[in-house]
Amino acid sequence: MPTIAIVGAGSGMGLSIAKVFGRNGFSVALMARTQEKLNGLAAELGEAGIEAAGFAADVTDRPSLAAAFTRIKERFGQVDVLEYSPAPKMNPEAMIAPLDATVENLQPELDYYLYGGLTAAQQVLPEMIERDAGTLLFTTGGSSLEVLAGPPEFGNIAVATAALRAYVLKLNQVLTGTGVYAAHVPIFAWIGSGGPETQADTIAERYWDIYTKREGAEHPYDVR
Repeated sequence: MPTIAIVGAGSGMGLSIAKVFGRNGFSVALMARTQEKLNGLAAELGEAGIEAAGFAADVTDRPSLAAAFTRIKERFGQVDVLEYSPAPKMNPEAMIAPLDATVENLQPELDYYLYGGLTAAQQVLPEMIERDAGTLLFTTGGSSLEVLAGPPEFGNIAVATAALRAYVLKLNQVLTGTGVYAAHVPIFAWIGSGGPETQADTIAERYWDIYTKREGAEHPYDVR
């Protein structure tokens, strides 16, 4: 049975993506900071007949992230799909406009998005390349693609997610022609804030489509 590892799993997009892939024969490894929350998500998936387990880790703590992937491989074996989508930090204190940006207050966002995504990829990419098969999907907000899509206070987030986007696009470039596929999914929507098109279950179906078609480096989801 193939396995998808969802880094940044929560009750919204992470759970919806897990359900889509689980219904299509995947086991699911869920990763977030709180084991109790992960256990609840895994139990919900189990009730739906999907094999799932949670592995607590902090994406800003690279050793803990690597250790979690070791536990995933011990439980499920190889990771066939990596989906990286840490939840946006909406705490006003974490939002920095460009005029207030410093090396110090940009670093946490780079740790969260770029270095967390890179570290997660490093845990699965060598084995994917060796067997010439695998998929890596990275999710960010729309400001990674269109910097002016968000307010100025999203400045530090836009910088960090744009850096992750650049990494993913170059990763796609170097993997072209192999059996390993990497893609970026920027979402232009406040998830759950409007009609069906903003709901996590609707958006999650797009991920299965991207996974099966394996076309292109970037797949914006735009409800504007």
